[in-house]
Amino acid sequence: MRHVKPASALLLSLLSGCSLIPAYHRPALPVTNQYPVTTSTSGQPAADIGWEQFFKDPALQKLIALSLANNRDLRVSVLDVEEAQAQYRVDRASLFPTIEGNAYQDVTRTPANLSSSGNAVTAHEYSLGAQAVSWELDLFGKIRSKAESARQTYLSDAQTAVSARIALVAEVASEYYAWQADRESLQIAQETAASAQKSLHLTALELSHGTTTAMDVAQAQSTYDTAKADIAQYQRQVAQDLDQLVLLAGAPIPRTLLKQMEDTDGLAAEPALPRVPAGLPSDLLTRRPDIRAAEHLLLAANANIGAARAAFFPSISLTASGGVASNSLSSLFDGGQGSWMFEPQITVPIFTAGANIANLDIAKIEKRIEIANYEKAIQSAFHDVSDALTARQTYDDQVSAQTDLVAADSRYYQLADMRFKAGIDNYLNVLVAQDSLLSARLTLVSLKLVQQQNEITLYKALGGGWQAQSTPPVPTAAGTSANAAGKATSPAPKPVSASSKPIPLTAN
Repeated sequence: MRHVKPASALLLSLLSGCSLIPAYHRPALPVTNQYPVTTSTSGQPAADIGWEQFFKDPALQKLIALSLANNRDLRVSVLDVEEAQAQYRVDRASLFPTIEGNAYQDVTRTPANLSSSGNAVTAHEYSLGAQAVSWELDLFGKIRSKAESARQTYLSDAQTAVSARIALVAEVASEYYAWQADRESLQIAQETAASAQKSLHLTALELSHGTTTAMDVAQAQSTYDTAKADIAQYQRQVAQDLDQLVLLAGAPIPRTLLKQMEDTDGLAAEPALPRVPAGLPSDLLTRRPDIRAAEHLLLAANANIGAARAAFFPSISLTASGGVASNSLSSLFDGGQGSWMFEPQITVPIFTAGANIANLDIAKIEKRIEIANYEKAIQSAFHDVSDALTARQTYDDQVSAQTDLVAADSRYYQLADMRFKAGIDNYLNVLVAQDSLLSARLTLVSLKLVQQQNEITLYKALGGGWQAQSTPPVPTAAGTSANAAGKATSPAPKPVSASSKPIPLTAN
């Protein structure tokens, strides 16, 4: 067994260097670990439910897939990740020497009147070799600290891209439901307009026979005009919704897909969205990519402190070259023609007028800023989930009450129409009932839309939508699943990158 000599061990330790990066401790959770609204913590977490399982409409699934493939904002986010990855590779490359090969020929002619021999002299010099250009030994971890900061920035950008992906999935789904709701509202307005037109014609005939009043005709005309205005409004909204979907998709929607979308009979025919459990606020630390992105920026700022500390210590740079040189090309590779140069340099900071101290203070302040940003990201996530949970129950109650109101108005309209046909009441009550029913039906569609969009918001706020397929539950020793027990933690999304072979992310 070979033993390393003390001098060799010292040299190896110096070359491996040390790190002056402070030990990292995750800041305490700046919110209570319980939501104000009581909710179930059991069931599969939202971050583990793929968007193909959350959104059951096949047309919507195809639309989301089209958007993920073509949306330009998401494409820019992915390219930002690749740029940050390349920058990390640049910073990491500073740990290794830069070796350059060179070959040159130098021909010099000296005139006779300047030559010591009195004859014109032509001198030739040939050289072939390589040199290491100013390699800095990272004894105190300055370069490694900068590389670690770049790596954490890259990871932050990767999580930001994942967050952009989640936001795109949620935005496409929300806009698709808005389009379906406006199509349903348009259909209601068209049905009401057709009915109002018949009523207007009927009251006009009755007025000519003297069995009704001009007020009834005016009221019928008002109901008909209101329905026509609603038709124009919802036609505009349907067209604008579709334009927004095309923008989000980043490409024209294929005709076959558009036909499949139009075959769905409005929002009422959409499959129900699953009710995802909220879990605990502490779960958001691993399931929300924006929180992970903020923590990576905090780690980058922490690494910058190590680089600022290393600036107080000496730096050692090595420059060396070696090769062969000769005054003739034929003897360039003969024995004894070797040449080399070794130039070590040590730089010791003596007086910087407080610049190094100021840079260290800046690094520490930047870390405190990133701590505040990290805590703010957690608080914003807590707020998003809490608001969606509060709205969930109130929307359930509101939709239920509005459904009952539609049923009551429908019954009132039928009774008013029966009383008018029996000659018991005038037609004004029928028009009032018809107008009330129209308003109630349109309000119900709007409430169902915001209820569905709130479920999408909660799914997004809990970190769902970053993957297409659901993550299988993790089996436990008891034969149940960790997800079913409410204790699973969603795996962190992989960094988004268009590169086929991402670089390894091991710490230096």
